[in-house]
Amino acid sequence: QVQLVESGGGSVQSGGSLRLSCSASRYTYDNYCMGWFRQAPGKEREGVAAFASDGRTRHADSVKGRFTISRDDAQMTVYLLMNNLKAEDTAMYYCAAAPGWWSDPPFSRSDYTFWGQGTQVTVSS
Repeated sequence: QVQLVESGGGSVQSGGSLRLSCSASRYTYDNYCMGWFRQAPGKEREGVAAFASDGRTRHADSVKGRFTISRDDAQMTVYLLMNNLKAEDTAMYYCAAAPGWWSDPPFSRSDYTFWGQGTQVTVSS
């Protein structure tokens, strides 16, 4: 069974930083591509950052230069480092796993099969 456990959300002021973590089982980590999504109230869930199977990354235009997806293979954990946070980054953030091989980082919600429970990020201006 695929389980994704997120942590690291919280409340910060504009310009602050947070790091989200997503822990997965060895099977999940080795056989799925991992990504981060977010969903603000009243909005669609959108891709934030993701890995392709070869380790290449993609970041949404809205977060480029501020957010960085990374991973620790030994810990089977994927991170999302968020710097210079803005009020518009306020959302529930989800870790997700996409099955199979991806030559490009999957960025569509429909690409992903499994989702974490979500962690809230609130940025006050």
